[in-house]
Amino acid sequence: MNAKVDAFLAKAKAWGPEMARLRQMLLASGLQEEFKWYKPCYTHQGGNVVILAGLKHHCWLAFFKGAVLEDPAGVLEKAGENTQAGRVVKFTSLDQIEAQAGVIAALLAQAIAAEAAGVKVEKRPAGDFDLPAELVTALDADSAFAEAFHGLTPGRQRGWCLHFAGAKQAATRAARIDKAKPVILAGKGLHDRD
Repeated sequence: MNAKVDAFLAKAKAWGPEMARLRQMLLASGLQEEFKWYKPCYTHQGGNVVILAGLKHHCWLAFFKGAVLEDPAGVLEKAGENTQAGRVVKFTSLDQIEAQAGVIAALLAQAIAAEAAGVKVEKRPAGDFDLPAELVTALDADSAFAEAFHGLTPGRQRGWCLHFAGAKQAATRAARIDKAKPVILAGKGLHDRD
C-alpha cells in the first residue's frame, strides 16, 4: 500500500468508499500500487496496468491496454471518442462494484497477463488523420503556415486536427485555426508549454 494513495482516498470528496473497495480488489490481484498523474496507479513489473479515478458522476478503473482485453460482459468503454488503447469501467455504487466483482477480477487477470507478455496495442499511425476543410484552406492560403504545420511531428499535427475538428461550426473551426497560427508557427503542439 502506498501512503500517497492513503492520503488521496482520505481527501476524496466523492466516491471514497467505492474507490477504497476497488483498491482492495486491485491490491488483491497482486498489482503494485503507485501514485502517478495525481491518481492511484497499479503496475506489473514496472508497466502501467490500470489507474483508479473518481470523477463527477462516477468513479472508474481505466485499463491502459483495455483494447486488447476480452469483454464478454460488455463493461469496457472508450474514455473518449479518440481513445485508441485505453478502456474504462465506470461505477456509481458499492453494490454495482460487488455485483461485478467477478468481471473486475477477470479483467484484471487479463490485463496483468497482457502486460507480462508484453502485448502491444495496435494504434492508428499518428499521421493517419483527416485535415478539416478549414485547415486545408488556411494551409493553401499561407505557405509559411503550411510549412510550419507540416514540420510538426505527426502527433502534434493530429492533436491540432482533433482540436480544430472538435468545433461544430465552420466559423468556430476557422477561429480556432487563426488563434492557433502563432503557436504552430512557433513549432508547438496544442498541449506544449512555453
